[in-house]
Amino acid sequence: MLTDHMNELTPEEGLVFVPLGGAGEIGMNLNLYGYNDQWIMIDLGVTFQDQCGVQVVAPDPKFIEENKDNLHALILTHAHEDHVGAIPYLWSRLRCPIYATPFTMEIVKNKLTEAGIIGQVELHTIPLGGQIELGDFKIQYVHLTHSIPEPNGLLIETPLGRIFHTGDWKIDPHPVIGNEMDVPALKKIGDEGVLAMVCDSTNVFELGNAGSEQNVREALIDLVKKQKNRVVITCFASNIARLDSCIEAAKQSGRFVVFVGRSMDTMINAATDTNYFSHIPHRISIEKAADLPRDQVLYVCTGSQGEAKAALKRIARNSYPNIRLDKGDVVIFSSRRIPGNEERISEVKNDLVRSGVTILDHKESLIHVSGHPFRDDLQKMYEWIRPKIAVPIHGEYQHLMEHGRFAKEECGVKKVIIPENGSFVILGPDEPQIVERVHHGYLGNDGHDMIDMYGSIIRDRQKLSINGVVFASLHWDQDKHKILDVQVSSRGVIEIGIESQNFEQNMAEKIFEFVKNNKKLASHHLEEEVRLLIRRQINRLRGIKPLVIIHNHD
Repeated sequence: MLTDHMNELTPEEGLVFVPLGGAGEIGMNLNLYGYNDQWIMIDLGVTFQDQCGVQVVAPDPKFIEENKDNLHALILTHAHEDHVGAIPYLWSRLRCPIYATPFTMEIVKNKLTEAGIIGQVELHTIPLGGQIELGDFKIQYVHLTHSIPEPNGLLIETPLGRIFHTGDWKIDPHPVIGNEMDVPALKKIGDEGVLAMVCDSTNVFELGNAGSEQNVREALIDLVKKQKNRVVITCFASNIARLDSCIEAAKQSGRFVVFVGRSMDTMINAATDTNYFSHIPHRISIEKAADLPRDQVLYVCTGSQGEAKAALKRIARNSYPNIRLDKGDVVIFSSRRIPGNEERISEVKNDLVRSGVTILDHKESLIHVSGHPFRDDLQKMYEWIRPKIAVPIHGEYQHLMEHGRFAKEECGVKKVIIPENGSFVILGPDEPQIVERVHHGYLGNDGHDMIDMYGSIIRDRQKLSINGVVFASLHWDQDKHKILDVQVSSRGVIEIGIESQNFEQNMAEKIFEFVKNNKKLASHHLEEEVRLLIRRQINRLRGIKPLVIIHNHD
C-alpha cells in the first residue's frame, strides 16, 4: 500500500518504528527505526516458496530506498535466512554499511561473495556485547539464546527513549553451543527504563517454555544408539548446536558422521571460522561412507521442510550420488514443521516409506525444541525489561493480537501497539500510535531481477497456470486495409491433438469473419473486440477464461 504523501512521513519530530516485513507474517524481517530524520534498519530477510517460478521472496524496501541517503546502516540480529537472506538481492538498492557479530558476518560474507558484490559493501564485525554509535542512535548488542549461534537483542538508545528489539530468542539454560542468555544485562536494561519492547511473537500460543538443546542432545544420542542400520538425521543446517549433538550421537554409537547438503558445509565452515567447531571427529566423505556397513554411518542432511532441491528430497528418490537407503534404515526428523510446508514434507516421507525406511520424529522422543519463546519465556522477558509499550512482531496477525493481549493483561504493560507491514508507528514523544501506512509489498527473485509479486508478470503467470493462453495473429494488407489471414494457437486450453487443431482453425475462421465485417473499427477497439470474442467462445466451450494475446500485423 502506498500513501499519496509517503515522502512527507519522516521521523523529524519523533521516534518511529516502521516494519516492512515480518509484522503479520513469519519470515522476511525488515524493521526500521527513525529519529531526527535519521534511519537504521534491523535485519533484511527472505522467505522461501514456489509461486509462478519464484522461490525466494523478500520485502519491498521502496520506502527506505527513497530515504536511503538518511539510512545509517543495516544492523543484523542473527544469521537466519529470514533475517539476512535478502542482503545479496536488495543491498544494491540501499548501499549502506552492514554491522553484525562474527558468526553472522561470516554467513553474510559468503552470500556477498556468491553474489559478486563483497568488494562494494562496507562491513563492520562487532564483538558480542559490543556497541555502535550512529548519529543519534546508540545500539548495544545483548546476547540471547536461539537456534543459531550469536542471536542478539538490540538496545537502541535515542534522545526520546530506549527501545529493546529482541530479534528471535528463547530462554535456554543449556544452549550446548555458545553462551547462555545475558540475563544480568537484560535486568539492568529494565532497571534503567525502557520505552518500548519490539518482541518475537512466534510461539505466543504455546504454554510453558521452549525447552533446551541439552535435552534434545540427550534424546538424539539415546535414539541413535538404538538403531541397527543406517541413520539419517535431517535438521536445519543453521542449528549448530543440533549439528554438534549429531556429531556426539555418532561418536557414542560408534558411527562415522557424514554431512550432506551445501548449506551444511556453509554453516559448518562459518562455525569453524568463528571457533564454535574445531576438529570434527569421525567425519568422513559421502564417497567413503558408501563402502561402510550400514550400522557404521550417520548422515546429517538438509531438507527437513521437503525442499525440492535439498539433500533429503533427492535421497528419498534415490537420486543423490553415493547415498542409497534400504529397508530398515531410519530417518529422524529433528525439526519443526513450518506452516505451509506440510504437503512437501508429506511427499518426502511417502517416498521414504515406499523404500521401506522407518521415519522417527518428535512423537518418538524430544528430538526438537523450538528456537522461539513460549508463554513462560515471554513472561520472564517482560518481567526483566518492563517496557512502557509492547510492540509484537515476527508472527501472523493472530499471533500479534494474542501477544498484545498477553502483554497487557498478564504482563502488566500499559500500552500495546499492533503493527502490520507498512505501519508508521510513532513511539514518542507523544501518545504512541500508528499514524499512517507506507508502501510495503513483496519482491521475488526471478532470474537476475527482483520483480513485484503483485505485478503484471506474476499476474500473467497465474492466469497462464490456471486457464492457459490463446494467441491470435491478424495479418493485414496495409494499403487496402484488408484482412488477409488469421492464425490462432493455444496452450493449456484444449488437449493438444486433432481437437485443438479443429478448435484453432474454427476460431480463426470466426475471427476472420468478424474482422472482415468490422474493419472500420479503430485498431485498439478491434483488438479488444477480438479478445472478447475469443474469451466468449472458449467460456461457452470450456467454461474457462484464458489469457488472450492479440498480434496485429500490418
